[in-house]
Amino acid sequence: MGRTRLAGVARADEAADRSAARPSGRDAVAQPGRLDRAFYRHRTLAVARALIGLHLVHRVGAVRRIGRIVETEAYLGPADRAAHSARGRTARTAVMFGPPGYVYVYFIYGMWHCLNVVTGDEGVPHAVLLRALEPLAGLEGSASGPGLLCRAMDIDRRHNGLDLCGNTLWIERPATPRAVRIGRSARIGIDHAGEWATRPWRFFDRDSPFVSGRRSRASMR
Repeated sequence: MGRTRLAGVARADEAADRSAARPSGRDAVAQPGRLDRAFYRHRTLAVARALIGLHLVHRVGAVRRIGRIVETEAYLGPADRAAHSARGRTARTAVMFGPPGYVYVYFIYGMWHCLNVVTGDEGVPHAVLLRALEPLAGLEGSASGPGLLCRAMDIDRRHNGLDLCGNTLWIERPATPRAVRIGRSARIGIDHAGEWATRPWRFFDRDSPFVSGRRSRASMR
């Protein structure tokens, strides 16, 4: 199938995922191994930790890009001054105020996209940033760092508001899980957030070489 045809199929899939999920209020039929809506309704810190070791999958036509999640950060707005939702609901952050299990993608520094998973109760703007993946299949380049992750997975602002319970982008449990030693530290690059910058809301696989930032010195069990 040609590149143009693949792009057309992907756009059709993404449009279907957006239009089918929100108006009816019903979730998509669960697929074996895929996370359902209930998973994303859990407490945001619990979700951020539980995502370590799971697989992020992006279906682009007949191609599946797959990476193992090895690093996350939790953002608990609006109180959390590091969260985009700290300034309230805007056109940019509206998806975070919606139901859990949707994607919030933002663009920074004129070059990087960052992928977040909306979590918790509807109306409470919490989300988990996916910071790094271990490449498993179909990725192009490094996925160590939130911007590189989106580049490798071919994710950008077109995917903002996409349903993770749809058939384009989802998270699933691996068929053969690995044991994971989870580390924890302060989040990266949020010095402007005052006391919130010290909260240990970053989680990572202690044994993964694909983690993007500092590990050993600030980490804890």
